[in-house]
Amino acid sequence: MNKRTRFVIILAVLAVCFWFLWPSISWYVRTPKDEQTLALGSLEKIKDYSTVKAGEDVNAIKKIANENPDTILDASYDYLVKAAKKNYKADNKKVSEPMTVATVLGAFSNEKELVDVIEAKYRESILKAKNRYTNSVKLGLDLSGGMNIIVHADLEAALAAQSDSNAAISDPAAFKKEAMAQAIETLTSRIDKFGLSSPVIRQQGEDRIYIEIPGAADGESVNTLIMGKGILNFRLVDNNATDKFNQYYMAHAANTFNADGNLIDPSIIPSDCEVIGLYTKDDYGLDERIGYLVVKKEIALDGKYIKSAQVTADNITNRPQVTFVLSADRNGEELSGAEIFADFTGAHVGENLAIVSDNKIKSYARINERIGGGQVAISGFSVEEAQNLQKVLQTAWLAVPLEVESQQVIGASLGDEAIRQGVKALIVGLIAVLAFMLIYYLGAGFNAIVAQVLNMYIMFSILSAFNLTLTLSSIAGMILTVGMSVDANVIIFERIKEELRSGKSRAAAIAAGFDNAFWAIMDSNITTFIAAIFLSQLGTGSIQGFAVSLAIGVVSSVFTALVVSRLMFDFQTDVIGKKNMSISWRVK
Repeated sequence: MNKRTRFVIILAVLAVCFWFLWPSISWYVRTPKDEQTLALGSLEKIKDYSTVKAGEDVNAIKKIANENPDTILDASYDYLVKAAKKNYKADNKKVSEPMTVATVLGAFSNEKELVDVIEAKYRESILKAKNRYTNSVKLGLDLSGGMNIIVHADLEAALAAQSDSNAAISDPAAFKKEAMAQAIETLTSRIDKFGLSSPVIRQQGEDRIYIEIPGAADGESVNTLIMGKGILNFRLVDNNATDKFNQYYMAHAANTFNADGNLIDPSIIPSDCEVIGLYTKDDYGLDERIGYLVVKKEIALDGKYIKSAQVTADNITNRPQVTFVLSADRNGEELSGAEIFADFTGAHVGENLAIVSDNKIKSYARINERIGGGQVAISGFSVEEAQNLQKVLQTAWLAVPLEVESQQVIGASLGDEAIRQGVKALIVGLIAVLAFMLIYYLGAGFNAIVAQVLNMYIMFSILSAFNLTLTLSSIAGMILTVGMSVDANVIIFERIKEELRSGKSRAAAIAAGFDNAFWAIMDSNITTFIAAIFLSQLGTGSIQGFAVSLAIGVVSSVFTALVVSRLMFDFQTDVIGKKNMSISWRVK
């Protein structure tokens, strides 16, 4: 490989690594702390914050317009002026420049449209920051602080409960798998709704769930969320009240809800009703609020009566529909679930019924007739919508008992101290190794220093590229890599010294030294890489973090030692024109 090819490869690698590392730089260096706090919240929290801030801005703009309608908005509202010009252009209207506050407000048909534009600006800014965090290196609990929880899911109890209710379970293994998946999804929804920052929730073994919650969190509140059962029920929709509320909301979008999401003026809806958000799944599988419905506070049917739910096809149209079965046994109660639902639907034919889960309306449908027999079919969905609704209904009947087996809380101060100690160990270790190389190998040691700096740069870039989590054990792997990567330089330098002692010129000694050292370096690093791969696959927790960082370091150190260091030697020889080699106190 000639010098030009090596130079192009190095530049390409450095450019790609910078591209990988940029999200981490943007998040940890360029994103303000307050914006980080907002970005780490749940999507619902971001939505609520954006709505409140948009309301405040609308009120401020209206106040300016009332005081002096000819005022020119400052530069912070340039995006609003741009949206106003776009609306005027769509209506084939011309406006004078510069636009006044009155002219800007006149571009929007109602206050809701104005709020949507401002809210989108806030939301876009926060979601960009959230995306930067998603694509950056994460800090583990031992560095950032937080909670580590292991939850045991009693799948046998869930299976026994289904058997006791006379529900046919033809495949217990499939039932357990489905119940576990639903338990994880339910926990994810609850914890994310709590506003916690980027929780890690994954299955561990057959019946355990591992939860990591970075940052400060109230242990009691989190345990309540984990142990509590999902609240699912059916409510009657008040169509007239919903129409009136939506009209009011369109005209007073900025002053309808307070910062907690409660109505500022409760009198706009009947006293026996409440406003609940209507949600759907977005492209990422997360809940997205698309509107509001006014529903009765009285629960028409509790979710505990649902015994099973599945997606089927309509016999006539072949379109997907969700079918769920209600309990037919009274179990000591006055009426069974099937009887309650039959009586209710018979009394409210022509009205809409909403399915409410964890205070979110996941779906609603029109009651076309009295529904008896305990088997209910809801149609009018796409396949994906039907599958999402099935999951919602499953939260009621896949009641998996959960028990917190272990819980570890790591304070943020401990995490900060761990970061300082880890970074200090890394820097001190790097400086000590490089100082030794510089003292012992003189000018050649400088090549080793540059190679090690680039080695660390490449390692962090790869961690960022794969969104890996940085822990104390990962830092330990990096420190070990520093020592191991220097070993490659030592082998090369000693080989070059041998060639110089035999009387070869600088260029010939460098070429022979790298050629003779190649397989020795490759053999040692390949065996280390194989061991690291096995550790990363078979190990868990800190062992896995150590193994991953070690494997990355092995690959990057080989590249810097054989490609970067070689290019530096050749550049000094062929371009600068050096004849002698500064590589030892005894070899000139």
